[in-house]
Amino acid sequence: MLKLFKRFRLREWLTVLCSLVLIVGQVWLDLTMPDYMSEITRLVQTPDSVMGDIWLAGGKMLLCALGSLVLSVMTGFLAARLAASFSMRLRQDIFDKVESFSMEEINRFSTASLITRTTNDVTQIQMLVAIGLQVIIKAPIMAVWAITKIRAKSWQWTAATFAAVALALLLIAVAVAFAMPKFKKIQSLTDNLNRVTRENLTGLRVIRAYNAEGYQEEKFQVANDELTGNNLSANRIMAMMMPGMNLIMNGLTLAIYWIGAFLIDGIAPTGQAAILERVDVFSNMVVFISYAMQVVMAFMMLVMIYILWPRVAVSCRRVLEVLETKPAIRDGSAQAGAPGVRGEVEFRDVSFRYPDAGGNVLEHVSFRAKQGQTVAFIGATGSGKSTLVNLVPRFYDATEGQILVDGVDVREYSQEALREKLGYVPQRAVLFSGTVASNVAYGREKATEAQVKRAVEIAQASDFVDAMGVGGPIAQGGANISGGQKQRLAIARAVCREPEIYIFDDSFSALDYRTDRVLRQTLKQETAGVTSLIVAQRIGTIRDADLILVLDDGKVVGQGTHRELLKSCEVYRQIALSQLSKEELEHA
Repeated sequence: MLKLFKRFRLREWLTVLCSLVLIVGQVWLDLTMPDYMSEITRLVQTPDSVMGDIWLAGGKMLLCALGSLVLSVMTGFLAARLAASFSMRLRQDIFDKVESFSMEEINRFSTASLITRTTNDVTQIQMLVAIGLQVIIKAPIMAVWAITKIRAKSWQWTAATFAAVALALLLIAVAVAFAMPKFKKIQSLTDNLNRVTRENLTGLRVIRAYNAEGYQEEKFQVANDELTGNNLSANRIMAMMMPGMNLIMNGLTLAIYWIGAFLIDGIAPTGQAAILERVDVFSNMVVFISYAMQVVMAFMMLVMIYILWPRVAVSCRRVLEVLETKPAIRDGSAQAGAPGVRGEVEFRDVSFRYPDAGGNVLEHVSFRAKQGQTVAFIGATGSGKSTLVNLVPRFYDATEGQILVDGVDVREYSQEALREKLGYVPQRAVLFSGTVASNVAYGREKATEAQVKRAVEIAQASDFVDAMGVGGPIAQGGANISGGQKQRLAIARAVCREPEIYIFDDSFSALDYRTDRVLRQTLKQETAGVTSLIVAQRIGTIRDADLILVLDDGKVVGQGTHRELLKSCEVYRQIALSQLSKEELEHA
């Protein structure tokens, strides 16, 4: 947790220092009030006392109380401000860190867990800072200061107070020891609940189509009951702390009265000196009770922190895990390719396996795509086609071999410079809430309306975009348009960027054959000189490619043009025959 608070800036440390000064002033005023209480007690019991002196002492006591109130409000304001600003920056740091993660880190943490860490865990830390700044600083100062004031009063009273403090510490230690493992579990159970909820919301159509609402409700119920049960178990343990502290505080009060009665009873029964001694013991007892209560109250304040502490400690650890994770993809420094080379992609004996996987997904893949060429990849499901093209933008790094873009190893590029060269269209079209224009111009700052419209036209999306307008609204995930429309807008986004290299990861699957053919022809005409890497399942999509790679179980089993592969590659021929007749193939 201390590692997290090392992230405080100078301004925040100054806020802590200012709060410390205010808290010291507040404690001083709180511990000065019992002195006036003692004075009032003596004046009330002294026959010759003047009422004005009692009012004066009472007035000073009231001023101390008001001063303590003002300082407390000021401290609360500073603590709330510090907590809000720190948590805001912490959320931003986590978000920025996650943005730098490769797919390896994203998969390791899981999306649901990263959402929980950015929201719920940071909120727990914010709560601790807001409360803890006041309590963690105030409680020790108050306890130590009050103990120094009471130690000279009576060793019996002092011993009773130390015994009460020891019991309070024992109670806190036992409660935390039993509650900490449960609080650790709460955060992982919260992740699980978020995961189940997220799956339910994203898969709502499938759930309804298969009448699986009951199954999902049961699944959510299990996750919810597990989290609730663990929460209740942890909170039952922590709930024992406050009644326990109240018992200790009331027991201490009774002990002080009993010791005071014993001390008074031991004074000689007659004489003026005995009367004055009894008054002195009684006034000391009143003051001692006030000081002892301040000591116990200090520990009661610490109880509030200990109630929060186990869960916050887990949250801090989870947040630090994200912030201290080093991305597997390291930035290079190159900003441009080799001189005179543009739009060229080369794989040199590339092999790849996913983290913690048992075997390679790709093995010894080699090919070269020159500027303006179209290179296509085809194969059975799971043959490694999407994995292959995802190595170019460095979503993952190759396990073995080299991938060169414009004659430079992709590891040597800065990630920003590398991806500026690419127009990527993913297998699943992703749109963001906003407008048609904001989605199409997503990867290009200051794109003009004319450029947006041209990209839409090339992507064969004009038919529905003209009806909506480029300012037409797009719901989150493109929920208000069809799958084919989403796919065409995703293609328009890549076109608008005007990259050197297009990567189409099965990006034509939702299009009909006619739209697919017209789109590819338009792309070839309008973006001449741009290299294209296409993953496809349909022979019709890739038959005109300059080079086709046939993948089978991660290996390249055929390489050449459509006509060449029909003659030389049995895997390709079987795929082609499953989609086209022999007559169509012979006339291809």
